[in-house]
Amino acid sequence: MGNLVLVNQANVSLWESFHYPTDTIVIGQQLPVGTSLSGAVSASDLSTSDYQLGLTSSDARLQWHGQTYWKLSMDTRAYTVSGFMVEFMVVNGTGLYLLGHNGSVVVQVVLASADFRIAKLDASGQFTVNSFSNGKWNQEFVGPSDSCRLPFVCDRIGQCSANSASKTPDCSCPSNFHPSSPSSNTCVPFDGSFSLFSACNSSNNGSQVNSSAASYLTIGYGHDYFSNDFSERLEYGVNLSVCQEVCSGDCSCFGVFYENSSGSCYKIENKLGSIISSTSSENDLLGYIKVVAAPSTNFDGNNNSGDQSQEFPLVALILLPSAACCVLIAIGLVWLRRRRISKFGEVKLGHPSSPSSEELDAFRIPGLPRRFDYKELEVATDNFKTLIGSGGFGAVYKGTLPDKTVVAVKKITNLGIQGKRDFCTEIAVIGNIHHVNLVKLKGFCAQGSVRLLVYEYMNRGSLDRILFGTGPVLEWQERLNIALGTARGLAYLHRGCEHKIIHCDIKPENILLHDHFPAKISDFGLSKLLNPEQSSLFTTMRGTRGYLAPEWLTSSAITEKTDVYSFGMVLLELVSGRKNCLLRTQSHSLEDDSTASHASSSSGSGLIYFPLFALEMHEQGKYLELADPRLENRVTSQEVEGMTRVALCCVHEEPSLRPNMATVVGMLEGRIPFCQPRVESLNFLRFYGRRFTEASMIGEQNRSNNAILYSEANVLLTSTAGGSHRSFSYMSSQQVSGPR
Repeated sequence: MGNLVLVNQANVSLWESFHYPTDTIVIGQQLPVGTSLSGAVSASDLSTSDYQLGLTSSDARLQWHGQTYWKLSMDTRAYTVSGFMVEFMVVNGTGLYLLGHNGSVVVQVVLASADFRIAKLDASGQFTVNSFSNGKWNQEFVGPSDSCRLPFVCDRIGQCSANSASKTPDCSCPSNFHPSSPSSNTCVPFDGSFSLFSACNSSNNGSQVNSSAASYLTIGYGHDYFSNDFSERLEYGVNLSVCQEVCSGDCSCFGVFYENSSGSCYKIENKLGSIISSTSSENDLLGYIKVVAAPSTNFDGNNNSGDQSQEFPLVALILLPSAACCVLIAIGLVWLRRRRISKFGEVKLGHPSSPSSEELDAFRIPGLPRRFDYKELEVATDNFKTLIGSGGFGAVYKGTLPDKTVVAVKKITNLGIQGKRDFCTEIAVIGNIHHVNLVKLKGFCAQGSVRLLVYEYMNRGSLDRILFGTGPVLEWQERLNIALGTARGLAYLHRGCEHKIIHCDIKPENILLHDHFPAKISDFGLSKLLNPEQSSLFTTMRGTRGYLAPEWLTSSAITEKTDVYSFGMVLLELVSGRKNCLLRTQSHSLEDDSTASHASSSSGSGLIYFPLFALEMHEQGKYLELADPRLENRVTSQEVEGMTRVALCCVHEEPSLRPNMATVVGMLEGRIPFCQPRVESLNFLRFYGRRFTEASMIGEQNRSNNAILYSEANVLLTSTAGGSHRSFSYMSSQQVSGPR
């Protein structure tokens, strides 16, 4: 169907239109590997445009001046069936296909059944599939679907923004550029002393081949380029200056995009197209356009310059340079004076100063996430108005970025790392750690003495508020999901990322929850930034009382197994729904008759050290005694047994007996049998339980009413039914790994 064939007298084919495709293929036609479709310039001009659809042995791709801007296999509607080599593309009654040997499907786009269908490369640069029915054409597939992904949709350096109100995108110019004319989308440098770089084979290129003549104008963050997702990065782990130097030495390079988070460098090659305005907060690409000094214009119009130079007064040759020197000296003195006043004012007022050359060098460390300006975060947080949390690392504020992304901004205090370069080095490590169960670091600010970290926002807050609060009860399955998410995050920190990270402070306050995302660990990697002299919440040993492993008290090496211990303590709190260290109150809703038996067996006098009680109930096989009473009968003994056994194995006194986090994940997922706790390695819990009882008995002499013992970090809990909730601790600072 649709194949025009020229034959000779013997009915032998001399020429077929199917063998010479232009911009369209139809049902029954094959587009073999090595051939391409070429779009028309416009509907009225059918000459060949710069857009091509090429077919390779692995994919179908759209290109513009050698730059790829779309691949069929990467389209959201395409499905890769096999890894066979592609031999040809076809369109038929059921969809669009890339086929391999013997017609095996490699990539497919399944569409509604149609009798007549064509695939066409439009003049716009989009590849479309259309069917004809009921007297009209229906567009069924288009790639790329986002018209801002087209290479020249807004002309040269035009900034393309999606317009939800209409299908036509909005075009403007990025910073440092303006339209070349009122009716044009083409952008040119706002500074008239610069002009855009021309390719090596351009007739007006002149001295531009000299790399030292190239300069760069930034278009800032929040932009992308159509080929970045498809081109191989030029360099990885380099700083910005190296990225620009490589482009300066390449006369086919028109600019670069530099990715702070990875130190990746992407070139704009062959021809300069449109820029994409990106609203994603994940985008930390910094764009630079290559420019050169604009050629000077001779306004005289004659060739008498030689004679005029001879007639030029001698006195002017002497006075003009002297006057210029005086002016430069005066400007220098004024600048120095203003700089001193500015620095004095900044120190006096406590505002962050502008970055120095040394600071800028620190900011070029490969892998840094997006760097925010202090004023930018001040506006985002409404002058740090909404406090959503605080801890040993500092206060956390809610903020909203210009693209409407809600973030959490942490003010780091008591830094142990003083130098900006050391700080940036650590932040580069943290910023390159990406896992679904780790809170993402979106950026940072380091101006003057100010250190701010920008994280993704978790709208439900920390686990302690929900688990120990008075709101809706966490169901067992949700508790298991939280435990699994936390375990997976720790397993990645310990074994999955390039730089092993020991968290050193796993506790419910550092496990964050969201309505639509899994549980995530916060504050990972920050222990190296912390000053040893911290508030009472943090000990000099980097952690929180009640969750610290016994090896903190000895000269033993601190390993990933210290995090395993802390995780085990958190698991026990997930089982019981309360802090591991409690004083029983008559009015507390969680303390029913069965709870009284805990107290007598575990610690006496109404005192509960839950890890010891968990060990005793494990020895007796009474696992339901450990479950949060608010769950009532919505959890089975087998479910509680599994989590309890994992928790007890995690808190073995000897680190070597504790499982690694990968094994913990396997046990919680049910892929690995639950381990059997070794009671001889858990006897230290009896010592901690006795010490807690003794300390609490002393405290009771000065108290008129019993109360629940909470940590300093749990100050957000409120009293329930007349029960008194106060923070206190009777343990000495040398017994931090026990109760708190």
